[in-house]
Amino acid sequence: MATVSNDLLTAMNGTSSSSSTSNSSGLTDNSPDAIQNRFLTLLMAQMKNQDPNNPMDNSQLTSQMAQLSTVSGISQLNSTLATLMGNLNSSQALSSANMIGHSVLAPGNSVQLTSETTKDASGNDVTKQHAVMGVNLATNASSVVVTVKDSTGAVVRTMDLGTQASGVVPVIWDGTNDAGSKAADGNYTFSVAASNNGTAVNATALAFGTVASVSTAADGIKLNVSNIGTIKPTDVVQIL
Repeated sequence: MATVSNDLLTAMNGTSSSSSTSNSSGLTDNSPDAIQNRFLTLLMAQMKNQDPNNPMDNSQLTSQMAQLSTVSGISQLNSTLATLMGNLNSSQALSSANMIGHSVLAPGNSVQLTSETTKDASGNDVTKQHAVMGVNLATNASSVVVTVKDSTGAVVRTMDLGTQASGVVPVIWDGTNDAGSKAADGNYTFSVAASNNGTAVNATALAFGTVASVSTAADGIKLNVSNIGTIKPTDVVQIL
């Protein structure tokens, strides 16, 4: 006599080709109620056709009922987790939307030099340049050097930041090149080299940008950041 356990596994895995398929009761194949209905149908059919000389004993029935409870519990757990994941994604999207308009530092090596004109105490126009970037140090460093290059790869400015503690170190470039004159506004790249008493220190270059919008994709929430591109919220190292 075939056991209900084997029939149940066959019913769950063989006849249920898709979780979106509905049975005659309008229940999805993998719903807890549908699983229970199939199990009870198989059990009743087997009990009606069991060998009178070799009937099903109580321990076998108890074991199979326990299996049904386990399968139904797993199905309910999967359904609950799917709901929680949907709610979590919605919550993350709303939370990430609060970052729109905020400036952030995230892994990247691009930096934009811009000019800003203001008035001094005498009312005269004063133009200043600035570019923001950052460095993320894994440990303390006795030497941190930031090298800025133009689009051709030529070195424009080398900045020695000296001794720095571990963590995020914001860096501001005033636009002055190594020759002492002003570099042209535009896009540049930079690299970081750090060491501690001669031993190399892991240093990550951080690009600066402003969150322009938030989008949802199959792989999660994305931030669209000026000067950096599309990144994950977890890529943000610091919000400024």
